[in-house]
Amino acid sequence: MTLQQILTPSIKKAVKALFDVTIDKAEFQTTRKEFEGDITMVIFPLLKVVKSNPVELGNKIGAYLVENLVEVNRFNVVSGFLNIVISDDYYLDFFGEIKDDVKFGFVMPSADDKAVMVEYSSPNTNKPLHLGHVRNNLLGYSVAEIIKASGKKVYKTQIINDRGIHICKSMLAWQKFGNGQTPESTGLKGDKLVGNYYVAFDKAYKEEIAQLMSAGKTEEEAKKQAPVILEAQEMLLKWEAGDEQVITLWKTMNQWVYDGFAKTYENLGVDFDCFYYESNTYLLGKDVVQIGLDKGVFEKDPDGSVWIDLTDEGLDRKIVLRSDGTAVYMTQDIGTAIQRVKDYPDVGGMVYTVGNEQDYHFKVLFLILKKLGFDWSKNLFHLSYGMVDLPSGKMKSREGTVVDADDLMQEMTDTAQKIAEDLGKLDSYSADEKAKLYNTIGLGALKYYILKVDPKKRILFNPEESVDFAGNTGPFIQYTYARIQSIIRKANFDFSNKSKMTTLHEKEKELVKQLDLFPDVIQNAAQNHSPALLANFTYDLVREYNSFYQAVPILGEEDLEKKIFRVQLSKKVADIIAASFKLLGINVPERM
Repeated sequence: MTLQQILTPSIKKAVKALFDVTIDKAEFQTTRKEFEGDITMVIFPLLKVVKSNPVELGNKIGAYLVENLVEVNRFNVVSGFLNIVISDDYYLDFFGEIKDDVKFGFVMPSADDKAVMVEYSSPNTNKPLHLGHVRNNLLGYSVAEIIKASGKKVYKTQIINDRGIHICKSMLAWQKFGNGQTPESTGLKGDKLVGNYYVAFDKAYKEEIAQLMSAGKTEEEAKKQAPVILEAQEMLLKWEAGDEQVITLWKTMNQWVYDGFAKTYENLGVDFDCFYYESNTYLLGKDVVQIGLDKGVFEKDPDGSVWIDLTDEGLDRKIVLRSDGTAVYMTQDIGTAIQRVKDYPDVGGMVYTVGNEQDYHFKVLFLILKKLGFDWSKNLFHLSYGMVDLPSGKMKSREGTVVDADDLMQEMTDTAQKIAEDLGKLDSYSADEKAKLYNTIGLGALKYYILKVDPKKRILFNPEESVDFAGNTGPFIQYTYARIQSIIRKANFDFSNKSKMTTLHEKEKELVKQLDLFPDVIQNAAQNHSPALLANFTYDLVREYNSFYQAVPILGEEDLEKKIFRVQLSKKVADIIAASFKLLGINVPERM
């Protein structure tokens, strides 16, 4: 039971006994460093129901708690804040309960609870994954793991954009310029090979536009009349008509890409429970349009197109079916959401990990599903995130200026290797151990740098800064974990039994207080869909541990009971670091 859970019932009793008022909850916050206290109750909300000044109110509640709750030692009131000092006994008992609990902070899902489906990645099959996809995958995967840890069943999914004119551009360029190249013949990952032809198409297209403009065409005319774009459009029509030759090429090149993606996902450390493909889902939703018309949710224009009017909700009028009867992206997304619940009947909500340029699209999608009467529509969430920028500027896929995900991961590993070699502490490592460590540090740096930032914020990614072994970085936290493992290896005595400590050093108490926050951090991170809350909690825990490490002896402590407790405390900190980082998709090294 957390400290807030212990205090809240007594505070409710205090307010009832002292003022004959019933309250639903108490509001807490961390006590500011300049004041004595372990937890602070915010008094101001009570002033709405209790006529008193905040200082008097705080003093009366504080006195009641000291008299009626053994966990409370003393208190002080600053303006409208009741700072509560908790006894060492509470923290010692609390630590005794959690020290061997490998599931501390995690909630097991209930059989009756609805599952959550988290969508992320969702790439196009005409190019490799890039830096933007890296943020998407890391966010989606981590949010899925955090929601799971909070007590929900989770399905991880993606919808692969495997059809359309952009796919045909790569296919056509391969036909024209490929000379039968394959991943095997070139030694390239399939997604990279196909991506090269997407770039080749754009180069050829621009050359043809320039030629047509030099012949007197306007730029707009040239873009529409360039032979290569007309051929790509013809290929798309053949694909939609089921042309055997085009479909065979499409399947072959897509499989190259899927094989390449699989390697990237494995290296990045993300996975999926199910896949959806746009080539299968693009027709979904057309039947729903008729249901919406029957319900009066949609309206048909004289030309036969179908729309929904959302102007009363502050949005606009949105088309859901073209006049020729073809579906639009919105129709497809409506149908796909419904199909997912059919495929997984226990799904009661969905999280869509998609960049913030699609904010409006998801507002419309969620509102349409709500108007269509689906109960689960109230549990839809757009995990909207900002773009990732580089010092060199914006990435452009068509021009081949994107930061390839595989290249980025390799660069991170190489940077970690350079820094680790400069520190010169790896003489006893084998070549394989070094390679594994460089990868762990490099990917840990990348993932932490991205996940520590609130998803809504834009990121300027600096690879070298992310691999710094000091400050709020992945390697700094990994190094602290490895330091604790070294302490445990050197502890040549039995520290498994509960310590007989009766009082705590201030630094010990602060560390236990930080551990006490872990369950709430998981819940808050899940509710807010924000791995940043968990990442920064872990950094705060590590900072607190390093302060403890500098202030008190551990293995050098002469008092055996204190030594046992400090090794146990160190081990629990390491356990929580590892658990937190696992939820972020980051590994921790046993040695550094």
